[in-house]
Amino acid sequence: MSVSSEKTGTNEYTLSLSISAEDFEKAVQKAYLQEKNKITVHGFRKGKAPRAMIEKMYGANVFYDTALDIAFPDAYEKAIEEEKLDVVSQPFDFDVKTIGKDGVELTCKVTVKPVIELDGYKGIAAPKASAEVTDDEVDAELNKKLEENAREITVEGRAAQNGDIAVIDFEGFVDGVAFDGGKGEDHDLELGSGSFIPGFEDQIIGHNVGDSFDVNVTFPEKYAEDLAGKEAVFKVTLKGLKAKELPALDDEFAKDVSEFDTLDEYKADLKKNLSESKETKAKKDFENEVFKKLAGLVSAEIPECMIDRTCDNMLSEFKYNVESQGIPFDMYLQYLGMTPDSLKASYRERAEEEVRIELALEKIVELENLEVSDEETEKEFADMAERYKIEVDAVKKAVAADTLVRELKMRKASALVTDNAVAEASEEKTEEKPKKKAPAKKAAKKKTEEETPVEDAPSAE
Repeated sequence: MSVSSEKTGTNEYTLSLSISAEDFEKAVQKAYLQEKNKITVHGFRKGKAPRAMIEKMYGANVFYDTALDIAFPDAYEKAIEEEKLDVVSQPFDFDVKTIGKDGVELTCKVTVKPVIELDGYKGIAAPKASAEVTDDEVDAELNKKLEENAREITVEGRAAQNGDIAVIDFEGFVDGVAFDGGKGEDHDLELGSGSFIPGFEDQIIGHNVGDSFDVNVTFPEKYAEDLAGKEAVFKVTLKGLKAKELPALDDEFAKDVSEFDTLDEYKADLKKNLSESKETKAKKDFENEVFKKLAGLVSAEIPECMIDRTCDNMLSEFKYNVESQGIPFDMYLQYLGMTPDSLKASYRERAEEEVRIELALEKIVELENLEVSDEETEKEFADMAERYKIEVDAVKKAVAADTLVRELKMRKASALVTDNAVAEASEEKTEEKPKKKAPAKKAAKKKTEEETPVEDAPSAE
């Protein structure tokens, strides 16, 4: 076999290769054995006609296409290895120059991994949030614990007020006609939670148990298509009122909800845990920013096939996460108002960033001459076996050693980048507390496109 390659575009090579007469003849014979049972020759039972008879009847080239499919993969692999091409695509734009008893001459194009230059990967500066915990944050955590341990009491002798839990029956009408999903019975609605569409909860306040009344609202413009922007009337009956009664915040409360004997000890532990949580988040966010900047150091043109493959992987992972929770993927996409293609397209920017980071880390492995010892490889195999509770030999069968070595080198490159990164003080942002949501499948619940971003999809964690 002879082979040559020529750079014919950005990240593109044209590969010229030949398959010898001997190798092609072997492929033709294999093609004959595969195809003979499908060919009818008068005077012979199916599958019993000699190759020469079939070729005489249908032409000498009858098996050439199948033979080329058989012979090409091995010839192609040897060709890219000989030419030392780091191919990232399937071959394309085939041009078979000659094919026959003398062998095959053909050309095809391939996309290769871009060659990049990389500088400045040591000392990348990025903002890192403080892990300091304020007294207000500790108080907020305490209040959350109080809410979790609150008991509900029946409210009597007064009208509904903000913060109460109203037990209601309701049914919604547009232009006098009831609409699907607009009816509920014995529904608990916390007034002031913002769970239902704007204006609904406010119109319950001031009513007494036993009252039946109309609630007039206008659906938001970003809502289910058949209701968006329309005026509606809900027939509501207030069947009951409940209020939360919080426990006293004292040593007894601390004993009930923790292993501590005093409130001060409990608060100190809350503060420590909050600090650890903030530090973990700050570290993760800092590293994410560092790697974003690392991606920006890669100025090469990235082959579209690399980005597309990463998008496919993201889509597959997302689909797995959704279906692992028992949700049909098609149904979830309908809820998001997306198609597989539009969801995949939404990943493109992040996918390109991931490809750039991977290319940068590979370059760092090369520049820093990072190596992995046999001991490190064996330790990782053992750790994986322990993690998945299987035998080491089973891990080695499932994970190729060279794949694991590459992964360990990439980890070392990642650590080199983050260990040398410079943390800068970041501006603190006040986080808004998320509004409590009403149970699903209630027409009165707010449901907009903005409330169902792709990032809110189920995760594997």
